[in-house]
Amino acid sequence: MISDWHRKKQLLHDFQKEAEMAIRNASAVWNGTLKEGEGTMKLGSGAFEGAFTFASRFEEGPGTNPEELVGAAQAGCFSMFLASVLTDAGYPPVQVRTSAKVHLGDGPRITLIELDTEAEVPNVDEKTFLESVDKSKKNCPISLALTGPELRVSARLVK
Repeated sequence: MISDWHRKKQLLHDFQKEAEMAIRNASAVWNGTLKEGEGTMKLGSGAFEGAFTFASRFEEGPGTNPEELVGAAQAGCFSMFLASVLTDAGYPPVQVRTSAKVHLGDGPRITLIELDTEAEVPNVDEKTFLESVDKSKKNCPISLALTGPELRVSARLVK
């Protein structure tokens, strides 16, 4: 009998075989105190650089915050992994769209990530689709990295 750990390891291994794995980089600079300071976060690729402050993170101030970047990473990773799982099952998707809500609670700590996914997948039945969603939720690399917060996914098959 194959353990759940071995299944996860094999899924990740199969996913890694499809793409050349690389080390990804990002950086952040914070200037000043927590409440009065300000900073910038930057992706190593140069595709994004954003300012953040206490207000943009813990209130509704302008700018970005680390939780938005976590949400984007989770949504992107999940969408790609779901496309891979569906394709491997014989149902290549036309499109997978995922949005993320990242809840920051006391501590502060991320307490919940909610993904909302819509996928256009010709000829797939609801059961196979939802099994693929569950497999992706449990096994995409970002999900595996973020094992602390609860992760909820709502998904709809678009015909």
